[in-house]
Amino acid sequence: MALQTAKNEGAGATNAKGALLKQERALQTRQTVLTAAAEMFAKHGFPAVTVMHVAECAEMTKGAVYFHFANKEALAEAVVDEFYRRLPLIVAPVRDMDLPPLKAVAEVLIRTALAFKEDRVIQAGARLQIERSYIGTELPAPYTTFQAMIEELFSQASEEGVLQSRLSPGSYARVLVAAFFGAQHISWVQCNREDIEDRVREIIEAVIPDRA
Repeated sequence: MALQTAKNEGAGATNAKGALLKQERALQTRQTVLTAAAEMFAKHGFPAVTVMHVAECAEMTKGAVYFHFANKEALAEAVVDEFYRRLPLIVAPVRDMDLPPLKAVAEVLIRTALAFKEDRVIQAGARLQIERSYIGTELPAPYTTFQAMIEELFSQASEEGVLQSRLSPGSYARVLVAAFFGAQHISWVQCNREDIEDRVREIIEAVIPDRA
């Protein structure tokens, strides 16, 4: 009886391990599909991309893509969600640097510019926001969390008496965020974001020149 119980417990452990490995493989497959979707959306835009394009980029069957995502809209929604998950991760290390608030704003913008230049998910997320009228699903309001983080830093600067502006911290943040995301878009259209860091440094010098 004890031997049978031990065998049953061993079988349970084996089954649990197999289920865990299966779950890990499923997560890896989903991530591969998401990465391929970001690549396609960033390069070609939502209207031009099909589920087959994503499957071919991921080197999978359409069935494998559909197992994880119901349609192209679900793929776009997942890419945009990942885009907004990554933006705060760019900001987080800056908070740990203990910079003066205006220098922290500048550092956030530079790091975000580099992410736009190098990260396909970031590029795809920005493009999908522009193309949101073509996407038959609800997407988050663009850049609200990012703007709130910038506003928080401007509020800190205002409390410290170093925000020399007639604008409120919220208005200042709206202006700067609009300038930043407009600059990345123009840089993308004109030269595939090769000059995005230069453009963002120009915005910093023009909008927040005193960062002591």
